[in-house]
Amino acid sequence: MNRSAFATRLRSVTRAVAPPRLEPTLLVITAAALAAGGAAWLAGDERLADLLWGLGTLSAVAPAAGWVVAALRHGRAGVDLIAVLALGGTLAVHEYLAGALIALMLATGRTLEAAAQRRASHDLRALLERAPRSARRRTADGVATVPLAAVAVGDLLVVGPGEVVPVDGRVEGAPANLDESVLTGESLNVERAAGDTVRSGVVNAGGAFELRAAATEQDSTYAGIVRLARQAGAESAPVVRLADRYAAWFLPLTLVVAGLAWLLSGSAVRAVAVLVVATPCPLLLAAPVAIVSGISRASRLGVVMRDGGALENLGRARTLLLDKTGTLTRGRPRVLDVVAAPGWQPAEVLRLAASLDQYSPHVLAEAIVDTAHERNLVLSVPSDVAEKPGRGAAGVVDGHRVSVGRIDASGARPSWSRAVDNRALLDGAAVAWLAVDGCPAGAVLLRDPLRPDAPRTLRHLRTAGIERLLMLTGDRAEPAREVGAVLGLDGVRSGLDPAGKVAVVRAERERAITVMVGDGVNDAPALAAADIGVAMGARGSTASSEAADIVLTTDRVDRLADAVFIAVRARRIAVQSALGGMAMSLAAMAAAAFGLLPPAVGALLQEAIDVAVILNALRALRVGQATRPALTPAAEALIHRFASEHDDLQNVLEAVRGAADHLSDGPGPQALAAVEEAHRLLTERLLPHEYAEEHELYPALAPALGGPEATVTMSRAHTEIERLSRRIATHLRLAHAEGGLAPGQLDDLRSCLYGLHTVLRLHFTQEEESYFSLAQ
Repeated sequence: MNRSAFATRLRSVTRAVAPPRLEPTLLVITAAALAAGGAAWLAGDERLADLLWGLGTLSAVAPAAGWVVAALRHGRAGVDLIAVLALGGTLAVHEYLAGALIALMLATGRTLEAAAQRRASHDLRALLERAPRSARRRTADGVATVPLAAVAVGDLLVVGPGEVVPVDGRVEGAPANLDESVLTGESLNVERAAGDTVRSGVVNAGGAFELRAAATEQDSTYAGIVRLARQAGAESAPVVRLADRYAAWFLPLTLVVAGLAWLLSGSAVRAVAVLVVATPCPLLLAAPVAIVSGISRASRLGVVMRDGGALENLGRARTLLLDKTGTLTRGRPRVLDVVAAPGWQPAEVLRLAASLDQYSPHVLAEAIVDTAHERNLVLSVPSDVAEKPGRGAAGVVDGHRVSVGRIDASGARPSWSRAVDNRALLDGAAVAWLAVDGCPAGAVLLRDPLRPDAPRTLRHLRTAGIERLLMLTGDRAEPAREVGAVLGLDGVRSGLDPAGKVAVVRAERERAITVMVGDGVNDAPALAAADIGVAMGARGSTASSEAADIVLTTDRVDRLADAVFIAVRARRIAVQSALGGMAMSLAAMAAAAFGLLPPAVGALLQEAIDVAVILNALRALRVGQATRPALTPAAEALIHRFASEHDDLQNVLEAVRGAADHLSDGPGPQALAAVEEAHRLLTERLLPHEYAEEHELYPALAPALGGPEATVTMSRAHTEIERLSRRIATHLRLAHAEGGLAPGQLDDLRSCLYGLHTVLRLHFTQEEESYFSLAQ
């Protein structure tokens, strides 16, 4: 019989002897038999008691044997073998009470373990359901819908708005505006010109375009993603039970002691007594209880673990790989800055752009409108709105012809636009240009920002034992490196497609137990390939959640640090309970070998050991080391209030920077007016905000952060902000006294404004990272 046939036969025997989901039924039977036997014994009918206890013992023999066969099929001789020998031994020497107690312990441990380690299948329905099944092929007779399998290389296809690109190909004719987030994870749309390659699986975010097929369905990118996820999931090795790892030495030791006790004393009862007290209750009970407790504790924080193996592996993980978009960043673009042309104000540029974009479904338009609402700008109702895919929107706002989107590269461009292009390149930002009556009036720069809780989370992950942190992204190298530098990552891998991410995950798995965190369909193969896949399920795709072992149901990456702390603590408690219980079992084994413990007494002693280790394992339910300080409701309310004010104050920062830019053109009236406006905003809005933070927020946070010393550096920043504001006020008094800004003031005033802008941005970022990320 070959190995494959033997494995099949063994698998069928296992299913027949120990069918799935048997544990709860066995628990009910053994508990009922033990209780009924106890009642009969108390009633004085010892023969009936022995019969009931014997039946309870016998009911556990076949399932236990099935579990042993299952362990052997995976190349393991598990601790259940000791239980089978003990059950058989108690029946052979007529120690029925001991057998019933062992049967109940075995059923209880298996039930707990089944609850902790049911592994959900890595369901790829979301990937499969999203895959296109047909394509529209253009022929001489027109456009016809054909099955996807009928598409051949060279066919000319038509991809309509909102449709998924069916196969890999090249753009023909008009440019294509595409949402490539399914492959790259990047939220910003990209434009592919005629001749550019397009991969299957991306979504047409613009108007219809023509695609020249360059591959068949099976050879295209999206089909490869599905295959990768299937293969990677199949490669994931089954989790080895914690109990079975310790059984590698405990099992042979038990058999040697039992054999010697029988050999030297000639009493089979002593050997059975050794097996009874050696039955690894601490292993079968303590580990599952601690693991289940850890899973329960994590679920309260919005961390759903599919099984106990996920928690156990997470507690041993040393390498963490993170997707960028949606994991380390917010996953949605936000306004980075607003640049106004000479004669325009940034607030008016943003207001006009948002007024027009109210009718646009584009992701950038949504970000612009949201920012305008956050800054309490009053938007106008546009008319005659039209949107050209890939170009932007145009319409009439307040009687003016307004357009938002791409700028005409063929026409003459103003000199200030070059600075905007440079800024976009340096910051990795997208630009939405505003034109009013055909003239460029400003630009809105947008970027996917870091999550405020990301830096804190990564610091706590290192504290929890993660030694290597890497970021995987489909984004360009420049913005990826900037994110990596800000977060202090150990490495950055940019420009990766799903296959590239899987390759990196596999390479890292060779070094250490590896965790992969992601939120998109493009991350599903990498999640399945990792030892532990973690999905940002609150806003991520169904595919990533179903390919993951752990799902974060809240849109907070800091929950991952909580989960690691919980996993480390739960695993440590499980090991402590198991080793402590085994030490007591070893002492009991020695006593049983010398005839000091009969089987029934040994079983009762083992139950006492069970109670001790279970009580210790239940400590995993308690809150251990927290990654965030506990805040009072009043402190949380203050955090939400000042976080909202930060959003409202962004136009103050823009005004400060804009005033500094105006000074580069000389000390004219426009420059003076810009500085005066910036100073007014500082005086009326920003300085009162900083004063309130110093006297309301910081004192409220001090108890949770360990005292007032924790906010000293932030208070020092407040002092510097106030100093620079006073210096700007002094320059304005001098200018008013002299009838205008003097050339000698320009360098110092410009330095003050740029310095204040830098300090404010840094200060806001530090507060958002250190304080605002603490709120729920």
